[in-house]
Amino acid sequence: MTEGGKRLTGGNNTSPKITIITVVLNAAALLPGYLENVTRFLSDDIELVILDGASTDGTIDLLKQHPNSISYWASKPDGGIYDAMNQAVKYARGQWVYF
Repeated sequence: MTEGGKRLTGGNNTSPKITIITVVLNAAALLPGYLENVTRFLSDDIELVILDGASTDGTIDLLKQHPNSISYWASKPDGGIYDAMNQAVKYARGQWVYF
């Protein structure tokens, strides 16, 4: 498993009210636009968790380029979109979770 984000570098130790969970697989073409749109809404009260299904198209490299925006991300094989969503909930710290 590969992982990263603000939590691992000590930059996000707050308890957010909302966790936005995004699950992806080979999303390198779409991820830059998505991150540009969603990161402007992030704050101490809103965190972003991304779970990648072991992409092979450069998605992991893109995730690594946003260490100050993404609260936590991990890349590992999963059993499909619903399995990935269930796994991602373990990393949510918010009182509310949004997929």
